[in-house]
Amino acid sequence: MGIARGAKFQLSNRGTAALPLRCSRSQISNPFSIFYEGKPIKFSFNVILVALILTIIISRTAQILLKPLRQPRLVSDMIGGIIMGPSLMARSPMFVSMVFPLSSEFLLKNLGLMGLMLFLFVSGVKMDIGLLTRSGRKQICIAVAGVFAPLIVVTVVAFCTRKSMDVQLARFSSTGAIASSMAVTTFPIQYVVLQELNLLSSDVGIMALSTALISDSFGFNFISAFEAMKQSEVSTACALWYLLSTFVFVVFLLGSAHQAMLWIIRKTPEGQPVDQIYVITIFLSVFVFGFLSDMFGLAICNGSFWLGLVIPSGPPLGATLVEKSETIMMEVLMPCTYVFFGLNTDFYAMQEAGWSALSPLFGLIISGYLTKFLSTLLAARMVDLSWRESLAVSLVLSLRGQVELILYYHWVDKDIIGVAGFTMLMYATAILMGIITPMISILYDPSKPYMVSQRRTIQHTAPNDHLRILVCIKDKEHLQSIVNLLQVSYPTAQNPFSIHVFHHVDFIGRGNPLFIDHQKQEFGELASRFPDWERIQNALTLYQEGREDCVDLQFFSASTAKITMYQEVCKLALESNSVIIILPLEKKCDGEIAAAEQWGGGKQSVIIQVLENAPCSVGLLVDKAERRQLPQEATHGFIVLFLGGPDSREALSYSGRMAGNPRVSLTVVRFLSSNGEGDDEMQKKLDDGVVTSFWVQNERNERVSYRELVVRNGADTVAAILEMAKEKYYDMWIVGRKQGINQSLLEGLSTWTENQEELGIMGDYVSSSESVNADSVLVIQKQVLRGNTTTSSSTVTTSRWWSLFR
Repeated sequence: MGIARGAKFQLSNRGTAALPLRCSRSQISNPFSIFYEGKPIKFSFNVILVALILTIIISRTAQILLKPLRQPRLVSDMIGGIIMGPSLMARSPMFVSMVFPLSSEFLLKNLGLMGLMLFLFVSGVKMDIGLLTRSGRKQICIAVAGVFAPLIVVTVVAFCTRKSMDVQLARFSSTGAIASSMAVTTFPIQYVVLQELNLLSSDVGIMALSTALISDSFGFNFISAFEAMKQSEVSTACALWYLLSTFVFVVFLLGSAHQAMLWIIRKTPEGQPVDQIYVITIFLSVFVFGFLSDMFGLAICNGSFWLGLVIPSGPPLGATLVEKSETIMMEVLMPCTYVFFGLNTDFYAMQEAGWSALSPLFGLIISGYLTKFLSTLLAARMVDLSWRESLAVSLVLSLRGQVELILYYHWVDKDIIGVAGFTMLMYATAILMGIITPMISILYDPSKPYMVSQRRTIQHTAPNDHLRILVCIKDKEHLQSIVNLLQVSYPTAQNPFSIHVFHHVDFIGRGNPLFIDHQKQEFGELASRFPDWERIQNALTLYQEGREDCVDLQFFSASTAKITMYQEVCKLALESNSVIIILPLEKKCDGEIAAAEQWGGGKQSVIIQVLENAPCSVGLLVDKAERRQLPQEATHGFIVLFLGGPDSREALSYSGRMAGNPRVSLTVVRFLSSNGEGDDEMQKKLDDGVVTSFWVQNERNERVSYRELVVRNGADTVAAILEMAKEKYYDMWIVGRKQGINQSLLEGLSTWTENQEELGIMGDYVSSSESVNADSVLVIQKQVLRGNTTTSSSTVTTSRWWSLFR
């Protein structure tokens, strides 16, 4: 055993070299250790571990190195696979014998196929087929132009260059398969790249995803048709059996399998996770349907993808399947896939084949790419998208990725192309992705539309104009605090409110964001994805009763990822002409602000992103006590800590509207430095004007009191605040987010606070201090007028310069 004979054979007439036929031992006993003269690298399982470790390290290193160039993860994964393949490292016979012996190559290939099956299954789960019925004329026009134009052009180019092609590539089924793949835009790769670029909720992202889904519906029919043609080259009966088995397979999935998924959802109690036995059964079904689809000649990955399509996206079932599979799939199995692709990518095979053999295929690919780009660009422009948006959409729809790589390898299996052709397509895909992705991120900034120059603040809203408020609710637990704030804000017929209620649900198990305008769209079948919606709507409708003449309510819902949620918030604030966005937070029992769980943490926090990009003012409402309904007849005590600056002026303007409420007593405390050193004189003059105007309006209001405190440093400021909290219980403390006009007022306080990036130093101290008892704290940031800023630091710098003129 293990003796290599001299026999050689050709895999097919598409191969570039004869391969030896060898017999070898498939398993080697696992040694105890190297101390017993064992050789662990010879044990097949250890070899797989080494290959997997090398692959992950190389691809992650490439990802880190390419991150400044804004490269997507797919490019680094492809580079990792190519480095491991015969183009570079596997060129060494010693490396191949140690890392890729015959047994490990076989196992890596099958692990890679499993990764592809799960990737397509999860992609199918994330796809919302209902988006097809909700797509508009623009998406349909772009999709039709983007599919049929490259299909026709590539077919014409293939006909013109047919004489220079070899026999297999010249077949109509072969050129048709290539033309259809160039024409179709696949949803999974668009979703992955848009997610990495934080463009899922942008106008361009939504347009591209909808268009890609329509394109996929065309693509399924094209690929099935050309696959049947390929089967007919064997016999007509094979083609008929292929079409029949495809029809039966799809009908079974749409019928029995889909109903089974709906039954599982009905069996799952509301708010509870899906039973583990159902999850295991579905994952087992992924491989069962993969086996059946391969047995019927439908390609092994089609079954898993189609199974994913019939599973309702989002919670409870779709979200559970994605959460339980995505990490192991992307981090362990998919690297094996890229190694598998890399082992079939041989640069030297391209050299051996020569340009004359590869030029016909190259012409088809280039003509397909260019036609796809130009046709979608012109179609997008014809449906009234701007040139910038049209260019961004066309670039997104020109992306190629994992699905295309699967098709390319399928062409090798079907003897359409050889190793040289596959290698050229791999390089073309990597180069295309490496060029297009950074171009998209440079060309289209999703935050740019929110950078308005008009003032949208409470301070600059006339008393008789509608006060337009955007209320964001993520959890029904915040409902009572929001209603309490709206009650005390005191809308009247002379000072009416226009309130836009925006309910958010985390974007899990879905590929495309979902936005619902309840005034224009039927909620119906989507209600299951927003389990708290009915309670939210009932509570706010109840608040509106008796106030119809002064309160106008409009309801919206959205299911988006946290990383792009700020885009939906800012977009709605812009379209509704809101002057303030209210974001509720909750104080946990340990004294911390529970922002990370609700709105995400770090620099990608929804709160930070909204504060930096909002086209209006922002209010952060922190609950400190258990939420309860405010007594209708009681008087509520509020206090404003005025440290000066734009944010404090906006807080005072909001408080001035509350002062008209006969059930509110308002205390305004202005802090001044002891010697005036370090004061911003221009800001101080603006503060004087706003404070004077506020006092003139409320001079005869016995429920409003105003006083000034002179302090030397942060310790004096804290001592004064603690004294106020001891003297009287205030239901709400209202502060500006920024530090004010003199840094000495908060000197030393920064070391006592943990959430100052979101709430500011004073807001975080008042919210977190156990000595300051209150029901809630309202932290307000005035609208930041800014230019084109790209980073948080530049945003802060620009806002400081603008503050000099406000």
